[in-house]
Amino acid sequence: MTLPGKSVYLYRAVDKEGKTIDFMLSEKRDEPAARAFFEKAIGSSGLPEKVTMDKSGSNKAGIDTINTYFFFMLFLSGAGLQSLAPIAVRQIKYLNNIVEQDHRFVKKITNSMRGFKAFHSAEATLAGIELHHMLKKGQHQQAENMSIFEQFYQLAA
Repeated sequence: MTLPGKSVYLYRAVDKEGKTIDFMLSEKRDEPAARAFFEKAIGSSGLPEKVTMDKSGSNKAGIDTINTYFFFMLFLSGAGLQSLAPIAVRQIKYLNNIVEQDHRFVKKITNSMRGFKAFHSAEATLAGIELHHMLKKGQHQQAENMSIFEQFYQLAA
């Protein structure tokens, strides 16, 4: 994604079935941004057993920080360290294809726009694109007898 004169980064998490877990647009690709994204994803979907990612050092550092934090909190609470295993990190190029293939839908729409003028407009537009994509994949819980448009208006209300 691009803004005038700079790039922004779209963090996305997808489970092994291809369902979108969470997404976040960030102005930087560093450890604090990666940690903030992982904390957001864990807060909405729970603690994963393992995470597959690209070779980005900032993503690995973000997960390492979260693992350290959880074990420190367990140590302070007096709970045994056996009660929680650290999040396993797999940095295997070909296993990251699920995320890349799912990201294709977002790229298809945003590439024709040739960037955004402001960060807040990029964030709002991408939230709408991601919401539409999630609805199209049938991720809404009460979606049995509703069209995509009905689901969208119910969520937007």
